[in-house]
Amino acid sequence: MLKTGPVVFLLDVDNTLFDNDRFAADVTGTLDALFGEDERKRYWSIYEALRDRLGYADYLGALQQFRLGCEGNPALLRLSAYLLDYPFADGLYPGALETVSHLGTLGTTVILSDGDIVFQPHKIHQTGLWRAVGGRVLIYVHKEHMSESIQQSFPASHYVMVDDKPRLLTAMKRLLGDRLTTVFVRQGHYAAQAESAAADPVPDMTVTHIGELARLALPDFRADSAYASPE
Repeated sequence: MLKTGPVVFLLDVDNTLFDNDRFAADVTGTLDALFGEDERKRYWSIYEALRDRLGYADYLGALQQFRLGCEGNPALLRLSAYLLDYPFADGLYPGALETVSHLGTLGTTVILSDGDIVFQPHKIHQTGLWRAVGGRVLIYVHKEHMSESIQQSFPASHYVMVDDKPRLLTAMKRLLGDRLTTVFVRQGHYAAQAESAAADPVPDMTVTHIGELARLALPDFRADSAYASPE
C-alpha cells in the first residue's frame, strides 16, 4: 500500500486527458489507406464485438482477429507498427499535463483507467502521463467495480474522480458518497451521448475542457475538509 495524502485525484485517460476520438479517427484513416473501406469496416466490426464482450477497448486484440482474413497482406505489419508507434503525446488535450501537475499540488494524482493490460499502459507511458503521476497508475476491466481495491491502493479521506462518462461517476458516487467529488469533463463522444441520459446522482461538477481544472483550488473540489483537524 502506498502512502498518500488526505485527497486523491482519480484521473481517467481516454477523452478526459487524451483525445481518443482523434486517435480512432486516425486509425480509421490508416485502415482506409492500407486496406480500403470494406476491410476498415471489418476491423471496426471486430473491435466493437470485442468491446461488447470484454467490456473495454482492445485495439490489438481486434488486430489479431482482423489478420485472419488477410494474413498474406504485408500491410498488416504496417498497421501493427502504426498502432504501437502512434505519437500519443500529441493526442493529449491542451493543458492536460499542466492540469495533472496542478492537481498534484493539491493532493495525490492517480491515473484510473479501463483497458487491456498491454496497449493501455503503453499509451499511458507514451503520453507522458505515467511519469506525470509518478507511476501511480491503475488499469481495470471495470473500474466502477474496484472501489475497494482503489481505496486499499491509495487510501484517502477524500477522493476526486475526473471522467468523461457520467454513468461511471454515478456508480462511484453511490459507493463512496460524500467522500467522493465527481467531476464530469464534457469531452468526446461518450460525453455527447450522455447529454440525453439522466444521471442520478448528477456529477458534483461539470467542466467543458480538462484545462479548466488547472485554475481551481482545493475548496472548489469540496475536498478541503479532508485537511481539517478533528476537534
